[in-house]
Amino acid sequence: MVNLRSYEFRKEREGTWQELDDLVSKVESKGVKALTSKELSRLPVLYRATLSSLSVARAISLDQNVIKYLESLAGRAYFCVYGTRRHMREVVGEFFRYSWPNAVRKAKWQIALAGLAMFLGALTAFVMTVRDQDKFYTFVGGEYAQGRNPAASTADLKKGLYDGGGSASEALTTFAASLFSHNAKIGILSFALGFALGLPVFLLMFLNGTILGAFAGLYHERGLSADLWGWLLPHGVTELLAIVLCGGAGLVLANSLVFPGRYKRLQNLGKRGREAGVVVLGAVIMLFVAGLIEGIFRQTVQSMAIRYTVAISTAAFWIYYFGFVGRRPEP
Repeated sequence: MVNLRSYEFRKEREGTWQELDDLVSKVESKGVKALTSKELSRLPVLYRATLSSLSVARAISLDQNVIKYLESLAGRAYFCVYGTRRHMREVVGEFFRYSWPNAVRKAKWQIALAGLAMFLGALTAFVMTVRDQDKFYTFVGGEYAQGRNPAASTADLKKGLYDGGGSASEALTTFAASLFSHNAKIGILSFALGFALGLPVFLLMFLNGTILGAFAGLYHERGLSADLWGWLLPHGVTELLAIVLCGGAGLVLANSLVFPGRYKRLQNLGKRGREAGVVVLGAVIMLFVAGLIEGIFRQTVQSMAIRYTVAISTAAFWIYYFGFVGRRPEP
């Protein structure tokens, strides 16, 4: 009896299901744009008819195979009718053209605070190291120094900045890799610790700045400031900015918890957390780009003029990108 009812039920409606199945398959393989205007208008009608069939099938306890088929078809059709089906190129383009720069601008004050904390750390370590070079060891561990410390001669320090090969270059390469790994960890950790009301974020930014400041102080005392910044800035502009963005994203989370405004704390955290996540995703891409610049550019370019030109160009690009890209015209 049940089999007979299932047969009659399916016979009456199978044409509608098959038509919907064909349209859904077409959308899944070629996108919504592949449908004609007539097919597009038929899609929601067929979807509602299939939902009605599914409801009846469940109510009269028809064959489970029919019910499972209708559930699967309705689920697929739902995303065609209500879902946003965009090509990956559109999603990526939207991210770089609008989502990321706008998210950064929304978090500009938090990012500025994170940058200030890193600057204060660098300034503190710089002044202390200039006054007493032994203070360098307070801020920089042996795993990061790799022989670049007050015990090294000025000639060795300079050789490491320009030598395309040899032990000096290899030591500096190890240092750069260690510092990049350290910065990446600091960035992600700064974002994660935003949940702790932001205090650890300030501390991490400050401590990360002290490493930079200690090296700057050491090389300044040896008369190598221009050489150091020429080596560091081509990739450092992007890398350090990425760390600051992560710190700013962490402060966005902290701000959403401490000052929820008209939303509940968890609701505000969810809303601002998505925006902060966009900032961090972009920062991770920046770290990858900085790694490529550091790994390729430093080995092939020894001219200080070219190094500074690249550094200035990189800084100008990020200023323009985050300052102006993605600004939608006012309605």
